[in-house]
Amino acid sequence: MTRALLIIDVQNDFTEGGALGVDGGAAVASGITRFLAEHGDDYDLVVASRDWHDGDNDNGGHFAGEADPDFVDTWPVHCVSGTTGAEYHPDLDTSRVDVHIRKGQGVPAYSIFEGTDDEGTPFPELLTRHGVTEVDVVGIATDYCVRASTLDALEHGQHARVLTGLVAGVAAETSEAAIAEMGHAGAEIAGEEASEASDG
Repeated sequence: MTRALLIIDVQNDFTEGGALGVDGGAAVASGITRFLAEHGDDYDLVVASRDWHDGDNDNGGHFAGEADPDFVDTWPVHCVSGTTGAEYHPDLDTSRVDVHIRKGQGVPAYSIFEGTDDEGTPFPELLTRHGVTEVDVVGIATDYCVRASTLDALEHGQHARVLTGLVAGVAAETSEAAIAEMGHAGAEIAGEEASEASDG
């Protein structure tokens, strides 16, 4: 079996002090770095995604613009390509990342499966190319992009595992609901300590 680690949207705008910062975001960044140092060799592929929105339009209605954001479908401006907010959090060591995925380039996008690599290759095609059958999912935010990415992984036939020690969500209630939903859909819900390579 070929295993991949999916690092979802560990970006400045999604961590404390950012445009859509979540509590615990910086801790997730440093936690993933420690995890990679200890367990990076357990993975055949390490992939990191980033929101990478256009700065000159509303990205298909994703940015609220003059209206108040509803924080469901419309959001304040965030993760605009080329800005500091769109960059990885500095506590995330990206030296172990094999593939960088950008998503939301002009359109709303929550799941890593909606993104492409630097050459424009769709993410699902990359997984197929590398023969990936199992993914572990970490990152931000539990109740939005981690949720969407995990559910899409299941839809694409992956065995998906969410490492709950390495995620952070917008709100406790919606994060708990997202974890329950992912588990009900078939994802394995595991703590960080359960993330060592499994042969089964």
